[in-house]
Amino acid sequence: MKLFFQATSASVAIHFIYFAGVMLVGYIKTKNYQPDVTGAWVQVDTLQTQVAFGYTGSPFLFLFTFLAVAMITGMIIFSFKKIAQ
Repeated sequence: MKLFFQATSASVAIHFIYFAGVMLVGYIKTKNYQPDVTGAWVQVDTLQTQVAFGYTGSPFLFLFTFLAVAMITGMIIFSFKKIAQ
């Protein structure tokens, strides 16, 4: 049971680091964006007619990745404990 909690907490930590990193990269890109106003008039494109907000994929993907990372970290912790003995 201890291995299960260690693997689950490692999975939560890895997912938190991943999502925080994605948000940090997005924030840095947003802060450093400088639009090219003069070059934008050279080529004019039509705009999209539909807009999607947020993540449009399946929410079960997050559950699958959480379980997969928990299983992988559980195997790593288990193998390290076997090697240490």
